Amino acid sequence: MEKHTVSAASLAQGDNPVPNSKIKKADLLPNSESRLDSMEMKEKPIGDPTIPFRDLTDTASKKESIGRLINKLDVAANVRYQKTVEDTYCNVYSYDYCYFCKVYLPTVWWTDEALEKIVQGQEVEAVFEQTVDRIYSSAIHDWFLEWGASFGWERMHTVDEIQNKVNANGGIGIICAKRKIKGLSGHIVPVVPETDLHKAYRENGVVVYPLQSQAGKLNYNYFSEVRKDWWNDDLYSSYVFYYHE
Repeated sequence: MEKHTVSAASLAQGDNPVPNSKIKKADLLPNSESRLDSMEMKEKPIGDPTIPFRDLTDTASKKESIGRLINKLDVAANVRYQKTVEDTYCNVYSYDYCYFCKVYLPTVWWTDEALEKIVQGQEVEAVFEQTVDRIYSSAIHDWFLEWGASFGWERMHTVDEIQNKVNANGGIGIICAKRKIKGLSGHIVPVVPETDLHKAYRENGVVVYPLQSQAGKLNYNYFSEVRKDWWNDDLYSSYVFYYHE
């Protein structure tokens, strides 16, 4: 497949660009048991005051603080993100990355019943395994299309576009792919600002493999060329690119 183009499968997925003001975040409260050195409480934000949030002062401060955040989360080494026999944790890392970058990405989402009440204007509290449940990468792909605009996400169409936006503004990029086989893991990865040491891979000045950071079968604080255009793998039925300031 041509690396510089958007796949037919991706183009076939319609999105809803109109924000819905009634929809609210499904965040749970931070918990002291949710830690980088633990496998527990992955559905909750990390309650660690030493982890830096993105500094929104200006573009330079955003990019510098994102670099410090990636170093602190240290996805390649910290226990929270290591694969197990049962699972990998791309969604947990992407959630944590977005949470500390002050951007909303769900790690739990409303049940259908709770969502119906919210759309009707009712107040609903986020209670784990009652009104909210874990959401995984294939479902997050669909969440972006349905609800992303309601939380400030803008759909992008090439990796060159998304890398350039992340570099220029210190914003947050995401690539999310949906598995063909229902019930199997998709994949979700942040696209991160380039640094002096870490670069996207370009051909003729155009980004072919953006600079990314991931948890998965293999964890990388930074990578670009090593996984090629993974989102075009035959495992996936569709992928989306999104950006948030």
